[in-house]
Amino acid sequence: MNAGHGGPFGAVIVRDGQVLGEGQNRVLLGCDPTAHAEVVAMRAACARIGSFALNGAILYSSCEPCPMCLAAAYWARIEQIVVAATGEDARAAGFDDVFIAKELSLPHAERKLAWRQVPVEGASLPFATWLAKTDRTSY
Repeated sequence: MNAGHGGPFGAVIVRDGQVLGEGQNRVLLGCDPTAHAEVVAMRAACARIGSFALNGAILYSSCEPCPMCLAAAYWARIEQIVVAATGEDARAAGFDDVFIAKELSLPHAERKLAWRQVPVEGASLPFATWLAKTDRTSY
């Protein structure tokens, strides 16, 4: 944070008492809006163990995860999240993601971010091809 890499957030992924990955917010460092501490820690942990699944792992975070980081924790199969600061603490410091959670609960047509589906012939073909693969890895 003091080096200007991003906001005041840090995270650690632990499984069976072993640190698998660490992360700190790097949004500004890499001009990457997804480089939140939790995501950086999950990327490091997954790379370390050679798997996208972090079953049985605990995510320790300096603050309650934003909706993106929470979703990533579900995708990574994190077992538990332990936080120090609350989302309210983050909001008081100018990191307000409540609007994102509210937006996600709205129908697409009511969201502030424009969204539309364009029917394209064959758009579902990649999914059918995926389902037909006998060697696919489900995730």
